[in-house]
Amino acid sequence: MQARRASRELAFILFSQFDKKISNYSKENLDDIILKSVRILSSSASDELKLSLGALMDMKNKIDDYEAEHEINLNRPMEASNIPVPLPMTSDMTGRIDEMINVAEKALLALEIAEFATLESEGEVKNYAIQIAEAFQKNHEEIDEIIKKYSTGWDFDRLVKMDKDILRIAISELLYIKETPMKVVVDEALELAKKYSTDDSASFVNGVLAKVIVENGLK
Repeated sequence: MQARRASRELAFILFSQFDKKISNYSKENLDDIILKSVRILSSSASDELKLSLGALMDMKNKIDDYEAEHEINLNRPMEASNIPVPLPMTSDMTGRIDEMINVAEKALLALEIAEFATLESEGEVKNYAIQIAEAFQKNHEEIDEIIKKYSTGWDFDRLVKMDKDILRIAISELLYIKETPMKVVVDEALELAKKYSTDDSASFVNGVLAKVIVENGLK
């Protein structure tokens, strides 16, 4: 995983924990919340892995039961070991496997972010996440006005908070930090929307960012 991608994930979790006006947070407050965010990621990864392990055990038990109850093995002596039998349909397993793969991928991603944030020596991941938060702190009124302006037909106060936070992060990078290529910022904002928010979020986020890019002549 790239360090900047980990920073955006960490910034997203950081934004989700703000419980007062953003301008009221000090640098020390942000450091403390970053540490809490890493702990949340680690805990989330542990929970996801436990779910994945439970699903794998359920699948193994299902296969074992199916094998034991197959007519081939029912007719064998009690002391004899079961012999493998064909599964009736691959569709019986693929859905559950896809679900477990998704859970495992989320867990691995959370662990990677936590590792980046706690082990990398120069603090790049944490520092860039804080840089995003500080850029939003300094410009939060302008950024929220931009989101309101381009959220045509939407009531800003009723927007999903996750969508607002994703846009806040991306607009902070596009207009105030300006260190990352536009396409990378947009692509990773869409990935955050797909991962954390609703089915329609990626389209909404993309639409707002496209207007921001055109309005500001970004390339």
